[in-house]
Amino acid sequence: MKTIHFVGVSVLAGMLALCGCGRQENAAAGAAKPVTLTYSVFFPPTHVQARLANEWAEAIQARSGGQVKITVFSGGVLTKADQCYQGVVDGVSDIGMSAFAYTRGRFPLLEGLDLPVGYPDGVSATRIANALVARFNPAEVQDTKLLYVHAHGPGILVSKKPVARLDDLAGMKIRATGFCSKIAESLGGSPVSMPQGETYEALQKGVVEATFCPVETLKGWKQGEVVQSLTDSRCIGYTTVFFVVMNKEKWAKLPPEARRVIAEVSAEWVDKHGQAWNEADEEGLAYVKGLKRSIIELSAEEQAAWTARVAPLLADYAARADAKGLPGTPFLEALKKQVAEARGK
Repeated sequence: MKTIHFVGVSVLAGMLALCGCGRQENAAAGAAKPVTLTYSVFFPPTHVQARLANEWAEAIQARSGGQVKITVFSGGVLTKADQCYQGVVDGVSDIGMSAFAYTRGRFPLLEGLDLPVGYPDGVSATRIANALVARFNPAEVQDTKLLYVHAHGPGILVSKKPVARLDDLAGMKIRATGFCSKIAESLGGSPVSMPQGETYEALQKGVVEATFCPVETLKGWKQGEVVQSLTDSRCIGYTTVFFVVMNKEKWAKLPPEARRVIAEVSAEWVDKHGQAWNEADEEGLAYVKGLKRSIIELSAEEQAAWTARVAPLLADYAARADAKGLPGTPFLEALKKQVAEARGK
C-alpha cells in the first residue's frame, strides 16, 4: 500500500508539474505577444520626415525586443492631414503626425508657435516648440498622449522679381495659406490661398508673383525653377509645428517598459527631425544658388520695418488667447525670449 501511495503521489506531482509548466508556457507566450500599433503620417513616403517616422518606429521595435511593432502609413492614406489628430483621438490610427495649423482654432494656445517671431533655423524651432509645449502643457492636447513635436526652418519670401523693400511688396500677389495670409497682408501684399502642390504652376503662369515658404520647398517642390529671387526675411521667420501624438487609451494600456522605450526614442528624435529640416533648407539654398537666383539681404532698417509690420499679429494672438482664459501673453513672451536666445540676441 505504501508503494501504491508513493506512485500515486508521484504521478499526481508529475501532473501538477506538467500543468504548472503549461501555465508558465502560456503566461510566457502571453507576455511575449507583441503590441501592434498603426501610425498615420501625412508626409509622402519619400519625404525625409516620413523616413524619420519609419526609423522612429524601427528603433522602438528594436529597443523593445520586438514587443512593440508600429506600422507606418505615410502619404495620408490612413487619415488626411487635417483629419489626423481627430483620427488618433477616435482610434482610426494609434499614432499620428500632422501639423497643428491644419485644424486652426482647435489649438488656440499652440497656434502661437507658428507666429513670425524670427526663428533662425529648424533645430532651434523644434527645440523651442518642445520646450514650450512641455512648460505650458495646454489642455487642448490632453485628449491624446503628445509624444513630441518638430518644426521646419524659417519661412521666407521668394518671388519672381526682386524684393528688397516693403514698397516692393505693395499689391503683390503672394501665395500664402492659413496664418501666412495675415503675414502677407500685413506687409502690404495681396494673399492668395492655395495648396503647396499648386504653387509651382501658379508661379509659372503668373497667378501669383511670390510665395512664403521654408527654403527646403524650393528644391523639394522645385519652386526654385519658377522664381527669380529669394529675400532673406528670417527677421520675421515663421514656422509650422508638427505633432506626433498617440491615442490616450492605447498609451495607458501599454506595458511600462513599452512606454519607457517610446518616450526614450521620442526624446532622441526631436533633434533628428530638427536637423533634417536644417539639412533640407541647406539643400534648398544650394539648389537656388545653382540656378543663379538672386539672394537679397534686407538692410537693418528694412528688417526693423518688416518686424514692426507683423508686430500687431503677435499682439492680436496674445489678446485672443488671453480672452479665452489661456496664458497667451506669458506664452508669447516665453516664445520671444527663447527665439532671441537662439538668435544670439
